[in-house]
Amino acid sequence: MHSTIGIDIAAPPDLVYRLARDVTRWEALLPHYSRSAAIREDPDGSRVCDFVARRPFVPLLGLGMPVTWRSRTWHEPVTRRLRFVHVAGATKGMDVTWTIEPVVLPDGAAGTRIEIAHDFAPAIPGFAAFVDRVFTRPIAGRTLATFRAIAEALHEEASATVPPTST
Repeated sequence: MHSTIGIDIAAPPDLVYRLARDVTRWEALLPHYSRSAAIREDPDGSRVCDFVARRPFVPLLGLGMPVTWRSRTWHEPVTRRLRFVHVAGATKGMDVTWTIEPVVLPDGAAGTRIEIAHDFAPAIPGFAAFVDRVFTRPIAGRTLATFRAIAEALHEEASATVPPTST
């Protein structure tokens, strides 16, 4: 099964990429993540990381479920891509690509489009669709929304502190 989720951000792609590329900081940046730790660093620059994110089920009551996965992850600076291959657990084999690209926003301003593509083909029929609907999309959507809020706040602050150029 292939699924994609995306969001537009009113901030430059390089800023968004710098925020997202170090996945070990996600637990500090993303309130729904309680763990994003490297358990192994490989010579090729990739890492194997453990992730734990909370998937809310009844947000008003604060009820949620911790969701865990282990991924081999790396980032590609030239293309601004983040890559994840799940290496253990129920989602073993899931292949995830984050694409971070420049876009013209509806108001004509320059911004960023992030798309997260998930490819998952487990042996159990219907399991990929269940995982996508119940876990992947809610967690990825929250992750994207949080990165948008952080990037736009940083970009707005940086833009406000730059003195105007004289002509």
